[in-house]
Amino acid sequence: MTDTAAAGPADYNYAEALQKSMFFYEAQRSGKLPENNRVSWRGDSGLQDGADVGHDLTGGWYDAGDHVKFGLPMAATAAMLAWSVYEYRDAYEQSGQLEAMLDNIKWATDYFVKAHTAPNELWGQVGNGGADHAWWGPAEVMQMQRPAYKIDASCPGSDLAGTTAAALASASIIFKPTDAAYAEQLLKHAKELYSFADQYRGKYSDCIKDAASYYNSWSGYADELTWGAVWLYMATEDDAYLQKAVQSVNEWGTDGQTPYWGYKWTHAWDDVHYGAQLLLARLTGDSRFVQSTERNLDYWSSGTSQGERIRYTPGGLAYLDQWGALRYAANASFLAFVYSDWVEDPVKKSKYRDFASRQILYMLGDNPRKASYVVGYGSNAPEHPHHRTAHGSWSDSLENPANHRHVLYGALVGGPNADDTYTDEIGNYVNNEVATDYNAGFTGALARMYQLYGSGQKPLPGFPVAEQAEEDEFFVEAAINSSGPAYTEIKALLNNRSGWPARMGDKLSFRYYLDLTEVYEAGYTAADVTVSAGGYNQGAKVSGLMPFDTSRHLYYVTLDFTGVKIYPGGQPHFRKEVQFRIAAPQHTSFWNPGNDYSYQGLTSTLTKTPYMTVYDAGRQVFGKEPTGGAGPVVPMPPSGLSAEAGSGKVTLKWNGVTGATGYIVKRADEAEGPYTVLAEQPGTSYTDSAVSNGTTYYYVVSARNVAGMSPDSQSVSALPKQPDQPDQPDQPEEPEEPEQPAGDLKLQYKTGDSNASDNQLKPHFRIVNTGDKAIPLSELTIRYYYTLDGGQPQQFNCDWAAVGCAHLSGSFTKMFNSSDGSDHYMEVSFSANAGSLPAGGHTGEMQLRINKSDWSNYNEADDYSFGPAITSFTDWSKITLHRNGQLVWGLEP
Repeated sequence: MTDTAAAGPADYNYAEALQKSMFFYEAQRSGKLPENNRVSWRGDSGLQDGADVGHDLTGGWYDAGDHVKFGLPMAATAAMLAWSVYEYRDAYEQSGQLEAMLDNIKWATDYFVKAHTAPNELWGQVGNGGADHAWWGPAEVMQMQRPAYKIDASCPGSDLAGTTAAALASASIIFKPTDAAYAEQLLKHAKELYSFADQYRGKYSDCIKDAASYYNSWSGYADELTWGAVWLYMATEDDAYLQKAVQSVNEWGTDGQTPYWGYKWTHAWDDVHYGAQLLLARLTGDSRFVQSTERNLDYWSSGTSQGERIRYTPGGLAYLDQWGALRYAANASFLAFVYSDWVEDPVKKSKYRDFASRQILYMLGDNPRKASYVVGYGSNAPEHPHHRTAHGSWSDSLENPANHRHVLYGALVGGPNADDTYTDEIGNYVNNEVATDYNAGFTGALARMYQLYGSGQKPLPGFPVAEQAEEDEFFVEAAINSSGPAYTEIKALLNNRSGWPARMGDKLSFRYYLDLTEVYEAGYTAADVTVSAGGYNQGAKVSGLMPFDTSRHLYYVTLDFTGVKIYPGGQPHFRKEVQFRIAAPQHTSFWNPGNDYSYQGLTSTLTKTPYMTVYDAGRQVFGKEPTGGAGPVVPMPPSGLSAEAGSGKVTLKWNGVTGATGYIVKRADEAEGPYTVLAEQPGTSYTDSAVSNGTTYYYVVSARNVAGMSPDSQSVSALPKQPDQPDQPDQPEEPEEPEQPAGDLKLQYKTGDSNASDNQLKPHFRIVNTGDKAIPLSELTIRYYYTLDGGQPQQFNCDWAAVGCAHLSGSFTKMFNSSDGSDHYMEVSFSANAGSLPAGGHTGEMQLRINKSDWSNYNEADDYSFGPAITSFTDWSKITLHRNGQLVWGLEP
C-alpha cells in the first residue's frame, strides 16, 4: 500500500458529512412524506403499497436507485444505524444530527411495525424487481403493479425475521430515553419476530423468490438468529436471549477448510455474524469471539498471523469486492472503531483505529483522484449516481436529461475499481450505485470520526436549500397542422416533465387565445366561429370560444385533459396530443389567424410556445396570458331545457352556453328540491335511465368552467310511463322494450382507452348509491359485456381502485345465448372486507383491465358495453349491476 494523498483528518468537516448522509436517507423515503420533509424534489409515492393484500404497507425506504422495498437490507441498515447511535449518541447530538437520525430510523421501524401483521407473519418485500427495473422514472409517478410478498409459518424466513427483530430491538434502546412508549412497542414486535424466526426455521429467499435475484440469503439464517438474540439481550437484559445467542453460534459456517468462522468478509446485509461476534466478545469476554473478531479486523488491516490480508488498491483502499467496494470498507471501519473503543491493548487499539480512519478519509477525498465519493460533498464529488428519482427522467431513459436534475446529497457511491480508477456515469451501476446499506456503516464511522477529529465542527447552516425548478415542467409544443381561407388547424402536445417533485398530471389543460377583430369587422360574432377536434385526440375535451376581453374581441379555447394521466413516465405518457380546428363560416374569406395571440411563432414544425398557457386543476403553471382581459367568467345558466319522457327513461336537451366547458345535470323528486347530481358531461343532452314509470321527476342543469358553476336553469318535469297499447287482438303484440330497473344504485363508466383495436380492454367503473342506506359492497357484482374474438384464456387486472385492488376479483363467463356485441361478460365482485357503499356516496374509481393470455387483439368496435367516446364518468346502462344476484341497474344485451 502506498500513501499518495497528503490530506489529514482535520481537513474534512465530519459534521457536514453526517448532515448530508441524513439527507440521503430522507431522499429514499417511500409513502406519504411528513410536513418536515427537507428533500424539495421528493413527493408522496407508493401510496397503494399493500393494497393488493389488504394491508397498509406504505412507508419504509426504497432500496437503492430503484423503487423496490427489500426487507432484508432495509432491516440490516436500520439495525446498523441504530447501533451507531447506541455507540456514538453524543457525536450525533453534538453535530446537530441526532433528531434527524432518530427520524430516519423511525421511518424504517414504523414500516417494520406495519409489515408485521401477525405474530408469525412479516411482509418482506413490496414491488417486483423485474417490473421495477424495467422502468426508469421518478418514484412519485410509478404506475406498475407493486405486489407484496411475505413470510409466515407455512413458508418462513428466519434470516429476515431475525434481522428485523435486531433492528427493532436496537431501535428500542435508542428511543427509550426520549419515547419510552414507542420503545416498548418496538420491543414487543422484536420479541414476537424473534420467536417466529427461532420456531419456524428457513431462508426467506426460498419463500420470497423474487428477492433471490437481488438479495439472496447466501449465508443462511444462523447469523441472524444470533444477531437478533444479542440485541434482544441488550434491550431486555434477559439472560435467556444471551444463552440463545451463544448457542446459535454453533450453527455458523466456517471459512473454507479452516476451523475458523468466516473472517475474510465483513458485516453486511447478508452476513451479520461479524457484528454479532464483536458484541458477544464485549458482552461475554469469551476468547472465541475476541479471537474471531480480531482475526477479521487483522485480515482487513495488518494481516492475520498466517499472513493473509485483504487486497489494497494502490491508493490505500481495502478492496473486498467490485460491487460496493466502499460499502464493505466502511462497514469494516465501523466495526474497527467499535472494537478499538473497547479493546485495552494499546497496539491493537491504535492499529484498528488507524485502519478505520484511513478508509473513511479515502472515501472523503484522501485518494489518488483527490475526489470525494460522497455525492454533494467535498471536491470532484460524483454527479451521476445510478438513481432514478435524482436523475429525474421524463422519457424513461438514462440518457435524458444529460445531467441529473437533483443532487442526492450524502449518498456514498459504490466506489473505484481495484486500480483506483473510477467513471462517473449514470449507467455504471457497479461503481456508481447507491443504496441504503451502502451508507449504513459509513454513517456510523463518520460519527466516530467526528468525535476523534471534528471537535467543534458545525454542519452547514441553512442546509438543505430547497431546489427550484431549473426548466419548465409543464408546457405546450405546437405546430400548424393545416390551414385554409376560413380555418386554422393546430397540432398541440401538452407536456408534463415535472420533477420538483415529479407529479401526476390528470387535471391538466391549456388555452389557445384568438383575436376575433376581423370576425366582428366582417359583421359576424364569436357565435359564428366553430371549434372542433375531429383529428387525432388523446383525450382532450375541447370547449367552445370563451371570452377573455370582449372589448378587444379576445377569446380563447380550452383544451382540457382532465381525467387523462399525463406524467413523466416515458412515451406516450409524458405528453398527449390534440389536433383542433377553429373555423369561420364556410365560403367566407375574412379569417386571419395572424393576429391571434397563440398563433405567434407557429410553423409547420413543433415549437415550444409560451403563448398557450397551461393549467393544473385551474391554476396557471406555464405560459403568458395576453395582457388585459378579465379572465374567464362564470357562464350563464343554460336555456331551453326540455324533458321528453319515455318508458323507463327521460331525455333532456338544452342550449349550449358560451364559455362553458361542461354541464351538471341534477334531479329531484319535488319541484322545490333538493336536487342531486346525476352526471357531469360536456354535451348538451342527457338520458336518465334510472327512473321508474309512473313517478314524476324534476330536472335542472347548470353550466361550468374554470371560473365556477352557473346558477341552475329553469326546472322541467317529466313523467315516464308505459306506452298505451291499442286493443288490436288480431295484430301480434310488439315485444316490450327492456326497462332499466328502478332503485338506489347506478353504475357509472368511462373508458380508459378509446382505441377499439388493441390487446387490452380498459373499463373504469364507479358505483353510486343515491339512497339513504349504506349497502355492503360484497352484495354487489358488475357485468361488462363484450366479444372475445377468439378462444384464448383471459386475465383480470386491477390497476387501481379507491376501495383497494385487494378487495376486487374478476371472472369470465361465456354466454349461452350470444347476442350482438357480446358473447362473454366479465363479472367483478367485492370481497367481504371491502366495506360498505355509504348513502349518497360512491365507490370511487376502479381502473380495470382484461387481456388474453397470448396478448392478441380484441375488436371492441361492436362490443355491447364499450363506449369509446365516454372519457369521463357517465351513467351507462349497457353495463349491469347486480345485488345478491338480482339486476338493479342496466340493460342486459
